[in-house]
Amino acid sequence: MKWSVQQLNTLKNKGINIDEMVDVSDLKKTNNDIQDISLVHVKGEGNFSNHSITFSLSIKGEMVLPCSRTLADVPFPFQVETIETFKLHDWIGFEGDDDVHELENDIVDLLPYIKQAILLEIPLQIFSEGLKGDAPQSGNDWELLTEENKKERIDPRLADLAKFFDDK
Repeated sequence: MKWSVQQLNTLKNKGINIDEMVDVSDLKKTNNDIQDISLVHVKGEGNFSNHSITFSLSIKGEMVLPCSRTLADVPFPFQVETIETFKLHDWIGFEGDDDVHELENDIVDLLPYIKQAILLEIPLQIFSEGLKGDAPQSGNDWELLTEENKKERIDPRLADLAKFFDDK
């Protein structure tokens, strides 16, 4: 997933096809919500123009995130489509274009952009399916009430007040 400009110039006529499994497990250190992440399948191709190379990538994998209600582990499959463009030569046409990436030390490295695309796919909230019974129904000084329970139940703070109108 790393090429120097010289390597890219030799591949210009052949083109670049990508079909690799990539280890991005260090994302667990970057984002505390990620409990685990599988190897990620990256598939795509690189297309050359006069002064740049554009990669069209499909990133597919699965990560484990905590449920927003119960903190139980929830598998979250993802598939991301992204396009990344790198400027190969200094050219005036790319000035101020945020979608075009500069090269560092004349090397094109796709891995940081793959990781960024995966991090952007993490949902704000995720809920586990079928784990309804695993959610706690009561705790220290609290209890989950349903509408039926709420109607039948008398607030303990007002229980003595209910006795006020009883006939003596």
